[in-house]
Amino acid sequence: MSEMQDYNSRLSDPASRKFETFSYLPSMSPGDIRKQVAYIVSRGWNPAIEHIEPQYLMDSYWYMWKLPMFGETDVDAILGEAEACHSANPDNHVRLVGYDNFKQSQGAAMVIFRGKTV
Repeated sequence: MSEMQDYNSRLSDPASRKFETFSYLPSMSPGDIRKQVAYIVSRGWNPAIEHIEPQYLMDSYWYMWKLPMFGETDVDAILGEAEACHSANPDNHVRLVGYDNFKQSQGAAMVIFRGKTV
């Protein structure tokens, strides 16, 4: 059996915090993010963009950037909204969410831009 790796993630160290499965992997390239957006669209999920200041990450709800993009299937439009959110809030973490209408829950959620850590 291979040895398990401990990820040194601590509340006292904002730079070490993990947000979701993808945060344990190397950062996604723009092409990787595009593939994730395409996956969300292919599943028929509704994309949404959220953001939050890094210092409030564990204490608060994420702010929604506009309304969810109900029925949006244009990957470029979705990425454009994510970029607009990041440009308007450059110090915040920005997350892409795919809402599943049928299960009435999030089908996917991933941080696509990291803000400045304290």
